[in-house]
This record gives sequence, structure tokens and C-alpha cells, in this order.
Amino acid sequence: MIPSPGVSLTHSLLERLGQSIVMGTYDTAPFPTEADICTRNGTSRTVTREALKMLTAKGLLSARPRLGTKVEPLSRWNLLDPQVLRWLTRRPLTPDLILEFNQVRLAFEPMAARLAARHAGQGRDPAALQTIKQSLDLMIRHHEDRALSIHHDIEFHGHILEASGNPFYRQLRPLINTALTLSISLTSLARDPSDSHNDHIRVYNLIEAGEGPAAEALMRDLITKAIAVIIEESPNLSRRTS
Repeated sequence: MIPSPGVSLTHSLLERLGQSIVMGTYDTAPFPTEADICTRNGTSRTVTREALKMLTAKGLLSARPRLGTKVEPLSRWNLLDPQVLRWLTRRPLTPDLILEFNQVRLAFEPMAARLAARHAGQGRDPAALQTIKQSLDLMIRHHEDRALSIHHDIEFHGHILEASGNPFYRQLRPLINTALTLSISLTSLARDPSDSHNDHIRVYNLIEAGEGPAAEALMRDLITKAIAVIIEESPNLSRRTS
């Protein structure tokens, strides 16, 4: 196995094994032994053991004496780990997982919008407000390029977390980005782009005006609508269980 430039052998192996686990390669097959991994990937025992330790720390693997190494169920994975989240975006869609991610959004994004509005009303961190506006403008400007518009839509929500001023919310950004990446391509199909743009404009205007409770209520309404679409469209998604 030849790693990409600037990527160590350990992290290259970690990436390969982590993706394989999350993609379900070992859902119905035993996880390979340390010796098998070394042989298949051309890595040393030291590199292999370090990669396995990292996967264990992320909750993807567990090792027990005489029982060997096994893949843990998704419920035990460290779902706040940025690498695990990135691997999840490549996993076949499951209605339950998409729904659960958006339930997390519902728990945090409305309050983030309220806090961002409070800070805007107090004149704090105008640069953070400007980044929200820039993402909004780019999302609308590139409406004919769906992938690019979605990219800026995700940035819009991420910048609201940043503008909340809450350091815990800032660290939730990878989680929220993943939730949006998994679901927005589905939910955006259920609405006219102009309707979605108008809703995002209203959220921004409320934040800029310092209308915290109204911004919170509107953000909650938008996510609730997205969840309703996910539930309605779930028969069309993969029913593959984790």
C-alpha cells in the first residue's frame, strides 16, 4: 500500500480500514486478523497495530483476549469524531440515520440562530454576520449549479453555529455539516429553490435584526419541515440497517 504524498502509512491504513468498516464490508464477514491486514496492505506490525488502536479509540473496533478483534455496532462509534463523520457520508443512505442526524440539528441549530441574533443585536462580531450573508448570497447566485448551491447552503448553517459565540456549538459544526450533507440533497428536491432561498433570507434578516426568538422559531420550523420530508420520502431510500 503506497500512501498519498504527505500521508503516513498509519493514517493511510486507518483511512482504508475505517471506510471499509463504515461502508459495511464486515457486516457479514469477520474482521481480518492483524497478520492478514499486514499481508493485504503491505504494512508492518507496528503500523497495523497503531491503526487498529486508532479505530478502537473511535469505537469502531474492540479487541478481546482469545476472541480477537471485532467490529462494533454503529451505536458504539464515536459519531462526533470528524473522520467517522466523513466516512459516514459515503455510507449507503438509511432513513433512520438521516432522521437521527436531523433530530440533532433540531436540538442545536434553533438556539444557535437565537444566540447569533442576540450577538448581532448587540453589535458583537460583525464579521461572523458577514460570513452568513456571504454564504447566503453565494447559495442564491449559484442556484443553477445544484451541488455548489448546496455547498453554500451547508456553509450558511455552519456559519450560524460559529456566530452563536458558543464554543461548544462551534465544535458541533462537523456533525451538523454531515447531517446536512446526508439529507439536503433529498430535502431540497421536495421544495422549489426560490422557497428555500426565501426561508434562508428570512432567517438571515431575523438574525441581522437581532430578533432572537423569531430566528429560533423559524429555524426550528425549517428543520421540522425537513424532517417531515425525510419521513415522507423514506420508502425511496435504502433500507439497509446498521
